[in-house]
Amino acid sequence: MPTQQSVVLKRVGHVNLLEPNPVLVEHAIKRAESVQNRIADRITTFAGSMAFVYIHVLWFGCWIGFRVEHYPYGLLTMIVSLEAIFLSTFVMISQNRADAKRQIIADQQWQTVKEEDRQNEELLDLSRQILELTKAVHSYAAARASGVSPPASPLADS
Repeated sequence: MPTQQSVVLKRVGHVNLLEPNPVLVEHAIKRAESVQNRIADRITTFAGSMAFVYIHVLWFGCWIGFRVEHYPYGLLTMIVSLEAIFLSTFVMISQNRADAKRQIIADQQWQTVKEEDRQNEELLDLSRQILELTKAVHSYAAARASGVSPPASPLADS
């Protein structure tokens, strides 16, 4: 199942936005391979929508209005309680998915930080070498300009 762009990305498709994180795209593809994950994602998405609220308002209104049962609505209460149990499970599944995404991003960011640290150390080493060579060239040029016999070429050792 190909990953879908968010509604926001679809609405502003003409704007050049950041490309999605490849690690998250890979995670979404792996997650979409499982039928159970796809079902849980769909249920969680629907349960978090206004359509879900409207359907329940209609359902409860009809249940009470058509007098399916009498007050205190024991069957309706039991059905709604079971629904709440299942929905809370789907919410926890959704939270676990969000935690997994955050962990993937944190792991990738840590790898990036370690790579940047290595690159910074390399750049600092190169900067030190450039500074040493600049000092050597400067002393060589200064000695030559003053008529003193310059020391051996700083590049002769290389």
